Amino acid sequence: MADSLKIQVIYFAKIRELTGLTQETFTIRKGFTPSNVLGLIEEKHCIDLGVNFKIAINDEFSDWDFELRNGDNLVFIPPVTGG
Repeated sequence: MADSLKIQVIYFAKIRELTGLTQETFTIRKGFTPSNVLGLIEEKHCIDLGVNFKIAINDEFSDWDFELRNGDNLVFIPPVTGG
């Protein structure tokens, strides 16, 4: 399909624990954003993650509304706490 893209999602910390996976490939529609992908993850794995994450696409920080492209690597970076 010309309107579908493949992306790789890499899981860390909370998402890795909840999904039991280190990474996962998704086929998404053109125009999808990290926000859309987070919804797919929550639906597929029956989990509620909230949106308290930073986004990295292809090793660079990005925004939730960035339009993903074919072959992108997406990482949801959990908040870091401590002192």
